[in-house]
Amino acid sequence: MKTDAKAVRIDLKSFAPPQMRAFHMSWFAFFLCFFGWFGIAPLMAVVRDELLLSKTQVGNTIIASVAATIVARPIFGWLCDRFGPRRTYGWLLLLGAFPVATIGLANSYETLLLFRLVIGVVGASFVVTQFHTSVMFAPNCVGTANATTAGWGNVGGGATQLLMPLLLTLMLSVGVGDYWSWRLAMVIPGVAMFVMGILYMRWTVDSPSGNRTATSKKSESTLRVAAADYRVWALAVIYAACFGVELTMHNIAAMYFFDNFQLSLQSAGLAAASFGLLNLFARTLGGFLADRCGIRFGLRGRVMFLALALLGEALALMLFSRMTALPLAIGSLMLFGLCVQMANGATFSLVPLINRKAIGSVAGIVGAGGNAGAVAAGFLFRSESLSTATALLIIAVAVMAASGVALLIRFSSKDEQNARAEMEASLARRAGMIAS
Repeated sequence: MKTDAKAVRIDLKSFAPPQMRAFHMSWFAFFLCFFGWFGIAPLMAVVRDELLLSKTQVGNTIIASVAATIVARPIFGWLCDRFGPRRTYGWLLLLGAFPVATIGLANSYETLLLFRLVIGVVGASFVVTQFHTSVMFAPNCVGTANATTAGWGNVGGGATQLLMPLLLTLMLSVGVGDYWSWRLAMVIPGVAMFVMGILYMRWTVDSPSGNRTATSKKSESTLRVAAADYRVWALAVIYAACFGVELTMHNIAAMYFFDNFQLSLQSAGLAAASFGLLNLFARTLGGFLADRCGIRFGLRGRVMFLALALLGEALALMLFSRMTALPLAIGSLMLFGLCVQMANGATFSLVPLINRKAIGSVAGIVGAGGNAGAVAAGFLFRSESLSTATALLIIAVAVMAASGVALLIRFSSKDEQNARAEMEASLARRAGMIAS
């Protein structure tokens, strides 16, 4: 693997080349950011009772947790275009660690809402992750690389559902007490993020050719160029319908199982964790299949696979919303999780191919769409008159409509020809590496 060119294969055992070092560091950084971002979610049943929060107030904190990310993601995408991912990610981790570790200072609805709003900026880590792998990997495997780093990072959502209740139990078992238990548990992901920020700036480089030494003047207009392309906004709507829905599920799953199936907090967290842990392979599968479709059918093939994944997501979510038996609910949740995460991976197999000179800005806008979708969904769950199951059914109908939006994405004949030529060159390089 040459260090002066994009990688044409993913060697998971390697940490030495800059491409694979960026791969491993970016997914683990995103894992820790996701852990901090949603660390409080599986503890909300305890926090709700302690702070005497209404359903509307809990819904508002869910909205706050993703609202700030809508603004942060385009900004951090532009920062990647201008300053490179190494410094951008490092400072995001260092600064984001503080509100995560200190959310335990919240002692009212207003202060909790403020902390969740500020912590939402940490969600911009996804854009930096996708930018870093996009500039490191060639078209024949960039979808797989993007999907895997994002998917393994998203496992932080499942790990959070599993580990935070255990940390809470550990705190209680050593005599910390009800008041301090959840507060001290949140210090752990904050400290981990801070350490990772230092390591990221020391161990990664901006691109296969090294660190960026000067900012590009063209980067100042990349956000404007990306915003002028209708395909970017179509992908933003699509990402709202897949990742936005996934974010919503991370926020409500534990409470849904706790309230509707009378499970303990730990058992509800375990059921919710099974959804997040699908990211170990499901998002990668989506990116991989999108890459295969790209090799076989070109850019249009990637689009068609994305539309099918969204349709499957919609049908599976409809099924989950109707389940009243626990085993069937968990089974349909797994089917939904598989489809939604494949759709996530397929979306970001297209993002690096929309405009190669504005990858960060494109990723930022599309990524913000995911959070906008989560905010829109959040309003359904704050309504006292709307059941959670009904809200999920409404979301499923919206996802089905989004699958039609995917079919509106078009590429010119020249784009298809250029993509085919670049794909063939990447495949030829990979074949030469295998032969040697």
